[in-house]
Amino acid sequence: MLILVTNDDGIHTPGIGVLAEKLAEIGRVIVVAPDRERSAAGHSMTLHSPLRAEEIRPGFFAVDGTPTDCVNLGIHGLFPERPQLVVSGINRGGNLGDDITYSGTVAAALESTLMGVPAFAISLESGPFTAANFEIAARFAATLAEEVLRRGLPPDTFLNVNIPAGTPRGVRLTRQGKRMYGDVVVENVDPRGRKYYWLGGGELGFQNVEGTDFHAVHDQYISVTPLHIDLTNYRSFDDLTAWSLEKIGNSLMKQGGEE
Repeated sequence: MLILVTNDDGIHTPGIGVLAEKLAEIGRVIVVAPDRERSAAGHSMTLHSPLRAEEIRPGFFAVDGTPTDCVNLGIHGLFPERPQLVVSGINRGGNLGDDITYSGTVAAALESTLMGVPAFAISLESGPFTAANFEIAARFAATLAEEVLRRGLPPDTFLNVNIPAGTPRGVRLTRQGKRMYGDVVVENVDPRGRKYYWLGGGELGFQNVEGTDFHAVHDQYISVTPLHIDLTNYRSFDDLTAWSLEKIGNSLMKQGGEE
């Protein structure tokens, strides 16, 4: 089995090295990851400039692009063989609740799923982010990878895994939780009197609701959340049907024809 490993923290971080080493015990591993920090890159893709991939050591390719770029190159461009699994991580910090919409780590697993390759993202909730502290997460990743390779995943589904710091009490299958955002923009003044801003600098909380990823990790459990590509909110259809959008559209088209 060929396993593609990527992340959004960059190829030189300890988490990806520990992950690749542990996954190498169950299959052949290639690493294709950004050449520098790409956290919060989301599902962005480089379309207006060329990409470069440098093999910095055997099986490790540094790409001057996003995690999504790395998955595309790893599946379609760099190798003649298609991987059977993509694992993204181990991220420095949790990817929980609404944070997954920003996460390059999660976006890499999403991109792999779009390309038809099973995938999961894995994150360590808090530091210190040393190689030793990534060990438990890497061991769980290897166990989960074996299960995914053996059983497969439901259609259009990938997994988002979060590991609590320290020794986990177990594993829970969870749903996506809800973040509580404070003042996330911090304003300051530089030595020349000009304003500047830091995004994401405020205090962040979460709704500690049972069954969610936040609740599981807070209780010292590994959280495994199945995510899927279809973002449609099916529960909203009844409410939006009452808007009579089709009637409004037909009226606008009629007015346009009369003009």
